[in-house]
Amino acid sequence: MATAELKISERAQSGKGAARSLRRQGMIPAVVYGRGLSPASIVLTPKDLKTAISTEAGWNTLITLQGETEYAGKVVILKDLQVDPIRRDYMHADFQVIDLTQKVHVLVPVHTIGKSAGEKAGGSLQIIRKELEVVCLPNAIPGAIEVDVTALEIGDVFHAHDISLPAGVEMSHDVNFTVITCVGQKVEEAEEASAEAEEA
Repeated sequence: MATAELKISERAQSGKGAARSLRRQGMIPAVVYGRGLSPASIVLTPKDLKTAISTEAGWNTLITLQGETEYAGKVVILKDLQVDPIRRDYMHADFQVIDLTQKVHVLVPVHTIGKSAGEKAGGSLQIIRKELEVVCLPNAIPGAIEVDVTALEIGDVFHAHDISLPAGVEMSHDVNFTVITCVGQKVEEAEEASAEAEEA
């Protein structure tokens, strides 16, 4: 599991005005919270945060907080990150303190392996769910859920319950929804063109 350290400082003031002032200074206002702990307003630099989550685990990186605050030494994961839609600047972050001995619910990206038989036959692979929610201990969070699609034919579907998960990782979903499918896009287009030609 990917780990990182992040330097933070306590934030004396809160509110929109104080947050805007911090952003003008090149800082990010943030909040850190955890079970049995009082939420704390903190501040950090965009560069430090970007470095901390630039691992293969992304948001699921186990981050140890550093600095002169009551949360120093605590391990957290990033739960929310507000980004400016135009400039793509970090606007605000939420961190959750986690217990390394307790299971957590996290979203993990879905990665496909190989080229499906359906694609080779002219079809199109569609990833319906790009992330899946799983439950596991923090140290067992996978960087991605890998799905081998090489045997997937046109019309075939990978459901949630069809996916093999790493040891110690469980699916948190009860519904057996579609994750990946292969559709005959090019075949359908050819059929439509043929039908139009016959009508003409």
